[in-house]
Amino acid sequence: MGDFEFIFALFGLLLGLSIAEVLGGLARAIEARLRPGSLVRIGWLTPLLGAFVLLDLLSFWQAAWTTRDIVGVSGRTLMAVTAFASAYYLAAHLVFPRDVNEQADFDAHFHRVRRIVIGVMAVLLLCQLGWYASVPELAVHLRRPLALGLTAVLIALMAAAMVVRGQMWSRAVMAALVARYVVVYLL
Repeated sequence: MGDFEFIFALFGLLLGLSIAEVLGGLARAIEARLRPGSLVRIGWLTPLLGAFVLLDLLSFWQAAWTTRDIVGVSGRTLMAVTAFASAYYLAAHLVFPRDVNEQADFDAHFHRVRRIVIGVMAVLLLCQLGWYASVPELAVHLRRPLALGLTAVLIALMAAAMVVRGQMWSRAVMAALVARYVVVYLL
């Protein structure tokens, strides 16, 4: 087992739990909505937030692959990977309400947690960009015009998602965040 595989086992476990959190929240929401007489209203915003978190997790998982020849095993690396992946888990855990009976309107839940979830994701993005910039083999990727443009769009949309008001604008910005990732994956 190489250094990358050793570290990635821990990283993969924590990111896998994050993915399970989002999917489990979606499953609980659907179950609650399907109950006879249910007053649960899932709406669009919380599922879009869940899709954004999932796509961002996949993006980071893919980005980790680019570091496979650079990352070495050390206490600092293990702590950084654990802190980073744990922050993803925190964000993923908050996407859907824990008790759907207490929070029947998922759009209201979105407005309550969006700044925390997207804020955590933004901090993780800035940490990742900072680390990439500090490693010459990775910094070269940041200077590409397409990477700069896509990153600027991501940061702008994340900032907008944290501050826009109203259902229509919130849906539009969250849909744009999801669409941005879909476009990136298709490039």
